[in-house]
Amino acid sequence: MQTSPGSNPWTPDELRRLVAWYAAMGVDAPLEEEPVDRLAARTAAAPPRAPGPATTPGADAVPATARRAPVAVPAAEAESLARTTAAAASTLDELRAALAAFEGCNLRLTATNLVFADGTPGSRVMFVGEAPGRDEDLQGLPFVGRAGQLLDRMLKAIGLARSDVYIANIVPWRPPGNRTPTPQETASCRPFMIRQIQLANPDFLVCLGGVSMRELFGTDGILRQRGKWRDYDTGTRTIRAMAMLHPAYLLRQPLHKRLAWRDLVALKAALDGAP
Repeated sequence: MQTSPGSNPWTPDELRRLVAWYAAMGVDAPLEEEPVDRLAARTAAAPPRAPGPATTPGADAVPATARRAPVAVPAAEAESLARTTAAAASTLDELRAALAAFEGCNLRLTATNLVFADGTPGSRVMFVGEAPGRDEDLQGLPFVGRAGQLLDRMLKAIGLARSDVYIANIVPWRPPGNRTPTPQETASCRPFMIRQIQLANPDFLVCLGGVSMRELFGTDGILRQRGKWRDYDTGTRTIRAMAMLHPAYLLRQPLHKRLAWRDLVALKAALDGAP
């Protein structure tokens, strides 16, 4: 189909979906056909003013702290700061506030919301995933997208609801484009998750996916390790723990839902007191 010069073959709905896809992929700025020297443009638009009498800052004045560029915290320092900060929290509310103010993970600079937890603290089962996706980032709650809807159905299959469990992620901010968190990002967030497990105090801990399993159990190979009960020391007591396949993986590999069902049956049996 030919279009006249300047016409747009895209419908408004198609354009909205295209923009939403770009946002999901982590695109946060458009690029023009020709490169633009943004610094030169900014200097030309706002040349230095001659010294004059002091005036009250107007609406265009920006505090120096707001203009300061973020400084990357070295990995070792970030992890040490995270351990100290997390240990000082005596309740989950205090831990959430401390995490919101924590500057040791730069994912907070690109995320929309802190995704701390959902469900009921003090539940017998705690699920720990990897990191938020787009839907979770927008709503500020873990596991609310397609993977979360599958998790809800998985829980329902063994007689549980979201309100019967407690759900969180190793990393509480969405990585751009839903990429896997880097080792530095998980290392700076891990102390908060360890403290969150202590404060939530579940009887059973379930790691969803390989990243969560590696950070909390120190093992790799989710297909080999899933479904195996192990002891997990929370720092205050020892609880039972296992790894399961992540619901997002099950959406891509539906044949492996049979493995997830075996693990759910094992979890149900443990909740019912079976050896």
